[in-house]
Amino acid sequence: MLAYLLRRLLLVIPTLLGIMIINFAVIQAAPGGPVEQIIARLQGHDVSATARMGGGDQTEMLDLARGPDAAMTSRYRGAHGLDPELILELEKLYGFDKPAHVRFVQMMGQYLTFDFGESFYRDESVVDLVLDKMPVSISLGLWTTLLVYCISIPLGVAKAVRDGSRFDVWTSGVVVVGNAVPSFLFAILLIVLFAGGHYLHWFPLRGIASWNWESMSTFQRIADYFWHLCLPILSMVVGGFAGLTLLTKNSFLDEIGKQYVATARAKGVGERRVLYGHVFRNAMLIVIAGFPSAFVGILFTGALLTEIIFSLDGLGLLGYESVINRDYPVMFATLYFFTLLGLIMQLAGDLAYTLVDRRIDFESREV
Repeated sequence: MLAYLLRRLLLVIPTLLGIMIINFAVIQAAPGGPVEQIIARLQGHDVSATARMGGGDQTEMLDLARGPDAAMTSRYRGAHGLDPELILELEKLYGFDKPAHVRFVQMMGQYLTFDFGESFYRDESVVDLVLDKMPVSISLGLWTTLLVYCISIPLGVAKAVRDGSRFDVWTSGVVVVGNAVPSFLFAILLIVLFAGGHYLHWFPLRGIASWNWESMSTFQRIADYFWHLCLPILSMVVGGFAGLTLLTKNSFLDEIGKQYVATARAKGVGERRVLYGHVFRNAMLIVIAGFPSAFVGILFTGALLTEIIFSLDGLGLLGYESVINRDYPVMFATLYFFTLLGLIMQLAGDLAYTLVDRRIDFESREV
């Protein structure tokens, strides 16, 4: 197991590097970079997708006819009339005076020591920004994942054991509704019903803490914390439990139909021991396999719309804003962090296999 663990840890390095290279190349080719964003602000307008459509070739030909300075400013939409020296200073400020491959090597060298630099548009280091947003995203991801698994696994097992019964039919209806209704739509419904949208005002609409948090006792803080997170977590659980419930049921049914179950029953082994002593452990392998990606997905991407709807300032919203504003340090730092976290969680999922089923031996496999 130790040799397998070391091989997997070494495999993390090229995987992480490949992901960073691909995303870095794609981002560099995308229009509307940091320099263009600043130029747009200096000119008093934004650089939108429609603003970059049309007329590019003719403008470039005119700039070439005017001279090298105009041709240089033509690389950036809206730079006409600005001093070329100012453009050069902006490029130097954001590091664009160096070739792309040099910037990438410098960035990865800093990331190896977890030096993520400072945000382009916020007077704060990237590490401080991430740490400031982390409690919100961890709260949403941790509690949502915990509740989804605590609901889906027992429900999926119960549906498999009672396959075809009235319980299975009624719960299948609930699962279908949960799978069909997007979590953000359910979040809006919860706001309308319970957060002062139209009917009741039982829950707060924004944040994860009240304004008088500092003056509360420990018990009051815990109650206030869950009071603020109740609706966001509920909306994410409803949108996420359906798929895992069906996965658990189908995996359980598949194991029940295998030969070793019929053999155990023929030997007189009790039904409860057959189901939960043998079938359950084998059926849970496929569920465990999806845990790392489920947790990371809920932690970062899955909570984005929920954070926006409930005004929660977390990592999902931070990553979205960094993409819109082309805040490269924040973009690549969050990409690096969550890619590394996802790879480690995937390894943790493999190690959990051995805890559930001792017959699995990764030592004999080639990575």
